[in-house]
Amino acid sequence: MQPAAGIQRRSSQGPAVPPPPRGHAPPAAAPGPAPLSSPAREQPQLEEERQVRISESGQFSDGLEDRGLLESSTRLKPHEAQNYRKKALWVSWFSIIVTLALAVAAFTVSVMRYSASAFGFAFDAILDVLSSVIVLWRYSNAAAVHSAHREYIACVILGVIFLLSSICIVVKAIHDLSTRLLPEVDDFLFSVSILSGILCSILAVLKFMLGKVLTSRALITDGFNSLVGGVMGFSILLSAEVFKHDSAVWYLDGSIGVLIGLTIFAYGVKLLIDMVPRVRQTRHYEMFE
Repeated sequence: MQPAAGIQRRSSQGPAVPPPPRGHAPPAAAPGPAPLSSPAREQPQLEEERQVRISESGQFSDGLEDRGLLESSTRLKPHEAQNYRKKALWVSWFSIIVTLALAVAAFTVSVMRYSASAFGFAFDAILDVLSSVIVLWRYSNAAAVHSAHREYIACVILGVIFLLSSICIVVKAIHDLSTRLLPEVDDFLFSVSILSGILCSILAVLKFMLGKVLTSRALITDGFNSLVGGVMGFSILLSAEVFKHDSAVWYLDGSIGVLIGLTIFAYGVKLLIDMVPRVRQTRHYEMFE
């Protein structure tokens, strides 16, 4: 009876699974493709989106110029644009009054004290007056605040004035260097140079800020001219102080005049190269808001 019970117990456990044959390993699961990590998947997508945005922004900017409008037309609401236009007019009028007074004082200093830097600053101050007058013309029409054609014409005129002014400054400075003209130093020269440097620097900051908001190359150019005037004002002080302590460095005054004249000339050339083609492209568009 016991062997029968043993057979019954073995049969109740179910059929026996045969062991795998010796010398053969169990089959391994086929490897699937490894999933890409999330940064690896996101990087190409972000790069593609960035390229698309750059392409769209470039096409959008080109489209604005093709319609004769500046980029400020999409950034500013009409009342904001008119508000900034009025500020540009006020800054231009203030610049004309201040720089005209500084030009008269600088011409007086250059004649009385034989200063090439003072003469160069006086010419730059006259240039600043003319550039501010051009900015006044640029924003005199309220409807043309976003006009690209009017903007480019103003820049071309500024470029021509820059070239003429730089030639006069460089010729005068080279003449003073060749004749070994020595500057004279007094309190009047110091006061004019300090006042010129401070006021022109303040005007430059205001014009740069307004030019950035209105996307106006003319205002930025006017600000660059004011910045040059500020540098020239302080250079008068520097050259006079150096000459006062060491008369052997008499050439510093004329050298600064040559350097500033060449800087203005280079900026004027670049301005004409950039703006003359744009004037031709937008000559058929006089689209005011």
